[in-house]
This record gives sequence, structure tokens and C-alpha cells, in this order.
Amino acid sequence: MTEPVASPCIKVCRLDADGQWCTGCGRSLSEIAGWADAEDGERRAIISRAQRRLDTNRADVER
Repeated sequence: MTEPVASPCIKVCRLDADGQWCTGCGRSLSEIAGWADAEDGERRAIISRAQRRLDTNRADVER
């Protein structure tokens, strides 16, 4: 049996300026709330979306 996909939480829980997603892990509020019930495939998709949010935010800050 394989281990479930680990949470991307880094215990730096702060919402973005619009209150839509965590600037620590990059997940939206609904993604955080649904994490425990998500299958591994959905967890990987959540992590991918979260990473894109973090990358986009980082690029915006660097401009």
C-alpha cells in the first residue's frame, strides 16, 4: 500500500490580499477544506494549481 499524497502545508497560514488562497501553501480555501477527503489524483492536481499560484504571485512581487 502506498502512502497518501502529503499536504503541502508549511504552517505559514496567511491569506492573500483578496482572501482567496493561502500564501504559505498556495491552496484555495476550498482546496484546504476538501484535502482530507480528496483522492491522491485530486491532491496532486491541487498541489499543481497551488504551485502555479505561488509562482505567479512570486513573479508579480518581483516586478
